[in-house]
Amino acid sequence: MRTQPAGAPLLIACALGIERLALRSGDRGGAGGPVTILRTILRTGMGPVAAERSVTGALAGPALGEAAVVATGFCAGLAPGMHPGDLVVAEETRDPRGTVACVGTDLLVEELARALPGRTVHTGPLTGSDHVVRGHERADLRATGAIAVDMESAATLLSAVRAGERPVAAVRVVVDAPEHELVRIGTVRGGISAFRVLRSVLPAFHEWHRSLLLPRR
Repeated sequence: MRTQPAGAPLLIACALGIERLALRSGDRGGAGGPVTILRTILRTGMGPVAAERSVTGALAGPALGEAAVVATGFCAGLAPGMHPGDLVVAEETRDPRGTVACVGTDLLVEELARALPGRTVHTGPLTGSDHVVRGHERADLRATGAIAVDMESAATLLSAVRAGERPVAAVRVVVDAPEHELVRIGTVRGGISAFRVLRSVLPAFHEWHRSLLLPRR
């Protein structure tokens, strides 16, 4: 796993206010242990254009110039049998502009299983879209090998690596699945199960980031 410079911060990017609320409400003061984590939770706004603009701007500043980046929030599951509250850890993110490989997937899966025992964690490609995906589009995206879709992760990670070499990851919570399709994105507020899961992911992100700061043995 790629290491980070000592003291390098962590940028956690989400799109929606309800996603940031979940993350902040689950914050219990950051991680302890031998490495101090400097963390920023950034609300980018919805959609790939907003994500690219917001992440690029944040990483251009000196405080976050070397930050590791995690894209998180809610997503639509593409695979049959997915349920709201399931977790998706991306092995890569992809959209028409390119594919970005994620770092430390296995560690994130392990830490999420520890933080959320009993929750199903899926791994695989996470694809990007510029709109809410419904109906036949799910099957079309699933045919590409993707297991989930959202509007910001691919743009977030592509913007992050274009701004400089850094570790990146994407972790999403399923709020919308083939057998549990939302009518509109606003009804995400009714996804109580997904909200509760999202508020519990920060410890896994901290451990992922801590592993990047520790020297290799």
